Amino acid sequence: MGAPAVGMVLTLVTVVDEAGQYDALRAATDAAREHPSRILVVIKRDSAEGDRLDAEVRVGESSPGEVVLLRLYGELTGHADSVIRPLLLTDTPVVAWWPGEAPALPAKDPIGALAGRRITDAKAASDGIAAIRSRAESYVPGDTDMAWTRLTPWRSLLAAAFDLPVGQVEGGVVEGASGNPSGPLLAAWLSDRLDAPIDVAESGGPGLTRVRLRLKDGGELVVSRTDARLATLSRPGQPDRRVALARRPTSELLAEELRRLDPDEVYGTSIRRLAAISGREGR
Repeated sequence: MGAPAVGMVLTLVTVVDEAGQYDALRAATDAAREHPSRILVVIKRDSAEGDRLDAEVRVGESSPGEVVLLRLYGELTGHADSVIRPLLLTDTPVVAWWPGEAPALPAKDPIGALAGRRITDAKAASDGIAAIRSRAESYVPGDTDMAWTRLTPWRSLLAAAFDLPVGQVEGGVVEGASGNPSGPLLAAWLSDRLDAPIDVAESGGPGLTRVRLRLKDGGELVVSRTDARLATLSRPGQPDRRVALARRPTSELLAEELRRLDPDEVYGTSIRRLAAISGREGR
């Protein structure tokens, strides 16, 4: 109708399978309360069926914008970019999001090529560690991954821990659940910022559980989380401090990513560091 498009700030293209479309759409509509958007949900069905496009349009139901569900059949499954191109909002940013399996090269994917920002989630892959390392190898400015977004509270807390002098860090370890892709990414960020080797070790989870940084003058700086809600910050010569460090739902992660539509330079630096570390380990 045209009128609902007034005030919308971006087009969010969500590429998902039928099994994941409900959760993805719920997260996208929740995020749209902060970022009014035209949400295009692309669901690729059976490519062996006859060519067909089933479309459902929702306006003014649960989102301050528009939602269009597109189910593609037959040869249309290979031409999703042509289907969504006429539906993109004019003169507004385009963000592509793959909540599940993502293309190996998001920037070269036909839908990814239409977007200025491309959001993947290595955690959804069958092998999250391999997935985040592949992101490192194929990184293009504008790419990001929710494995990185989940680290924002950890990075904020660790950075704040150095507000008071603690001495030089000579090494450390990041502990997390087996296969958690955020662990290697946090280790790469710390290694880059502290210019020290940071290892990754497994723990019982959930998610990341502990970061231990060894100090050159003795002692450790430790952030430890055991219940996915609160963490304990320990520094030499200081009393332990309890701080909030809760795991966040997908809607909050997506809303955070939509706040910035320019390339995330810190993520780019960290993912390149991860690629360099992975390269050395592979030799």
